[in-house]
Amino acid sequence: MKLSGDLKEFEERLGYKFKNPSPLLEAVTHPSMTSPRRRDNQRLEFLGDRVLGLVISDALLKEDHDASEGLLAPRFNALVRKECCAEVAEEIDLGSVIKLGRSEMLSGGRRKKTLLGDAIEAVIAAVFLDGGFEAAQTVVLRHWNSRISEVKALERDPKTELQEWAQSCGFPPPKYSLMSRTGPDHQPIFMIEARLENGLAVEASAGNKRDAEKTAATALLQQIKDRKK
Repeated sequence: MKLSGDLKEFEERLGYKFKNPSPLLEAVTHPSMTSPRRRDNQRLEFLGDRVLGLVISDALLKEDHDASEGLLAPRFNALVRKECCAEVAEEIDLGSVIKLGRSEMLSGGRRKKTLLGDAIEAVIAAVFLDGGFEAAQTVVLRHWNSRISEVKALERDPKTELQEWAQSCGFPPPKYSLMSRTGPDHQPIFMIEARLENGLAVEASAGNKRDAEKTAATALLQQIKDRKK
């Protein structure tokens, strides 16, 4: 079995040459194009998602040795989300080699973010099956390295960060309670408590509820970080 010219060109963009073309052919076959003789890429997408997650987790730990789990989790989520995967797929023009059924092709399937994100995960799995973990790791880092370096600088909403940390620990979302409202109507002060399921709680005040909640979340994240030192 040989690869077509467009898939050979894709190998160049991907940075990996397949010894066995079968995994790549499966990886670029959308479910709309499946047949008894040709398996679609959904199983490979499942595997590729896990391989990508392991490579990114390892890279983040090496990138920032001091980062807490609460900081690593949102960075990880930003790097493995479908939108990020789709960006990588677009950069290497994966859409041009995906095998689509007629209806999916006519509906603009080659440009759909979800479809592209799923396909790049399938391609990562294909590399893993063909060349092993180190080969897959090399491919992922080749296309994600700049993003890994930049993700630490992304400004995060502390409430989102705190919620993601809570979810990573199996806790329900943090609870924000209004403890008091003081001051004149034109210049009120809101006291908000942020509380986690494990009993950690912080109070903070500000001129509006949203800012008070963000301040409390920031303080709670710092408390979590301090406990891990």
